[in-house]
Amino acid sequence: MKTHDLLDELIYENPLASAGDLKDFRLEGEAACSFPRGRWRLEGTKDPGEGQAANLVAWCPEVFPDHVCIRWDYRAIQEPGLSILFFAASGRQGEDVLDPSLEKRSGPYKQYHSGDINALHVSYFRRKHPVERAFTTCNLRKSHGFHLVAQGADPLPGVADMRESYRISLLKSGPHVRFAIDGLECFRWTDDGQSTGPILGGGQIGFRQMTPLIAEYANLTVHRLKTPLT
Repeated sequence: MKTHDLLDELIYENPLASAGDLKDFRLEGEAACSFPRGRWRLEGTKDPGEGQAANLVAWCPEVFPDHVCIRWDYRAIQEPGLSILFFAASGRQGEDVLDPSLEKRSGPYKQYHSGDINALHVSYFRRKHPVERAFTTCNLRKSHGFHLVAQGADPLPGVADMRESYRISLLKSGPHVRFAIDGLECFRWTDDGQSTGPILGGGQIGFRQMTPLIAEYANLTVHRLKTPLT
């Protein structure tokens, strides 16, 4: 998927290269952050045997508009596990997703898909359970609720064969979502605005991991789109 011709103004850029780059991020769940070779390395610190209670989310504090392209570099360091990006996230009454009036969240997935926030969330590098490792896909869900709305093949290799990093691109424009890894489109989806609730607009993004995954992130950018997707 070629995105360069679609991009307009750069509205957010974060190298994710040091603790200072994350000073306003909010971490939900217990995790350790480090920055080997100038990349954000994220890992849960709880025992994976605790199940959902061991997982984590790190929210970017910025509220982004609709009609954007979100891109970041990704590399898994240790599996099993799973990575997710929440996007277009807000409280169900339109609040900032970090508003203190919302229910406290601490990592368990149900708090995010069936709590008091709305969001889209794409899961990739799905290597937590045997069924996920046997047939690797990228999944798009819409919440409130646990609606699986799109699915595509995941081109990421296992940790043993992974390169330094892969560039992930996510386009969100009104009802349209497109997701690609290193320019290869994995899926696209158009929301009908009815079967899973109203179309979501702008909002915040959050990086989620399932423990014991260790992964690195870098070079987060958000561009406006020149024109809405159709």
